[in-house]
Amino acid sequence: MTQYAIWFPSEAMQLTAEEFPQVVIDSNAVVEEMKAAGVFVFAGGVDESVEPVLVGRDGSRTPGGFGDRVFDGGLTVIEVPTHEDALQWAARLAEGCRCPQEVRVIA
Repeated sequence: MTQYAIWFPSEAMQLTAEEFPQVVIDSNAVVEEMKAAGVFVFAGGVDESVEPVLVGRDGSRTPGGFGDRVFDGGLTVIEVPTHEDALQWAARLAEGCRCPQEVRVIA
């Protein structure tokens, strides 16, 4: 079995305030299906109110992280037998979240 990260950046989610509560319900329903199927590892949203910090090998700290690489939005990690399975779960999350999802293999 392989673990896959399924994520989206915040800018991909173009919702009105009225739409958001239903998206939460729908996306959480997909997560519950993942749990029932035994493929769920973890999920969460990045707390965008906390600035990223880039930590060097010497322990030095630089505010702002990598800067040119945005990591925000939501992340779900699943463990499934095939890449196709991961893509199918990503499609279900895309439907629930109302935005595209990026799928990456965790090595």
